[in-house]
Amino acid sequence: MNFNFSEEQELLRKTVRQFTDKEIMPYIGEWDATQHFETNILKRLAELGLMGVCIPEQYGGSGMDYNSLAIVCEELERGDTAFRTAVSVHTGLNSMTLMQWGTEQQKQKYLTPQAKGEKVGAFGLTEPGAGSDVAAMNSTAKLEGDYYILNGQKTWISLCDVADHFIVFAYTDKTKKHHGISAFIVERTMEGFSSKAIKGKLGIRAGNTGEIFFDQIKVPKENLLGQEGEGFKIAMSALDNGRFTVAAGACGQIMACLEASIQYCHERKTFGKEIGKHQLVQQMIAKMEAGLQMSRLLVYRAGELKNQGKRNTRETSLAKWQACDFANQAADDAVQIHGAYGYSNEYPVERYLRNSKAPVIYEGTREIHTVMQAEYALGYREDKPLNNMLPSWPFEEKTVSSH
Repeated sequence: MNFNFSEEQELLRKTVRQFTDKEIMPYIGEWDATQHFETNILKRLAELGLMGVCIPEQYGGSGMDYNSLAIVCEELERGDTAFRTAVSVHTGLNSMTLMQWGTEQQKQKYLTPQAKGEKVGAFGLTEPGAGSDVAAMNSTAKLEGDYYILNGQKTWISLCDVADHFIVFAYTDKTKKHHGISAFIVERTMEGFSSKAIKGKLGIRAGNTGEIFFDQIKVPKENLLGQEGEGFKIAMSALDNGRFTVAAGACGQIMACLEASIQYCHERKTFGKEIGKHQLVQQMIAKMEAGLQMSRLLVYRAGELKNQGKRNTRETSLAKWQACDFANQAADDAVQIHGAYGYSNEYPVERYLRNSKAPVIYEGTREIHTVMQAEYALGYREDKPLNNMLPSWPFEEKTVSSH
């Protein structure tokens, strides 16, 4: 594995860092305080070609590799989790799933405008009574003629009020349990669709999160993603991509905590010297540095498997679990280093701590990933090749899956 970034990747990191410093950091405190999601950020990301980073050029994307997507997510989360989340959902959960499972017609209609940033994509799996237990969902889709009649609701949906297209999951045959779940492409403009934002979140307050509702929505048969009964498999493959971007973003949060803490260590003095001279403070800085480097190695390892078109569920799970835990610990230590000032919004570290909790929960809780890793180690779980795998990089037209 080559750990050196290409010139293109170094330029990409510099570009996203400059964008974050200029477009996000000066305003994020206000957006967070007012629970405002700034949609213009998505438009600016589209102008930079960052809404379809690892989507092939033939579908309107930038055609970069999967670790380039990791770089984008890392640098965006250095600014705030809300905007990394937007890219994670739009690209990781929606667009990459369309690339992997969509028909050519679906790719042309939905993937291409999303990769160009002309449309925004989102993902609906979680329900009020179905989180880690996906099979407990209640949403249903019944085929009637040329349409599926979709009913139900989803919750904790990022970009709920912003997205144009949603990949959602519902039972087409509940007697088959998770083998009876199917996936659908739903448009916001379809009659019977509605959404409602959730306010009062602990963190990621600058993000748009909420519920979406389906009331007798007529979804055309051609909007079935994959085949009937493949929904659970599609959802799990989507999570491999979403978790990858979450893990990469966690690296950015550790980096933000480290940068803020180092700056404060040089500014603040106690007992006649910079607090960075105190060994217990150094211990916290060292943990952040170690967490950042270890997390990056796990993320880029998973990204390289994606580049090769190989199954990466185990590696991505480990990266997501560990990177998010490291980020949560880094944010806690950053507040401790700042002391009483860390408890106020005068410094960004209190926002980092609030934001760091959600990634430990969503896209597979810490507990779910713990169980997964134990089952892999014990031999109770193994990854079998999917019928549809992400195309390997560099992308060629013949490698992009279609069915």
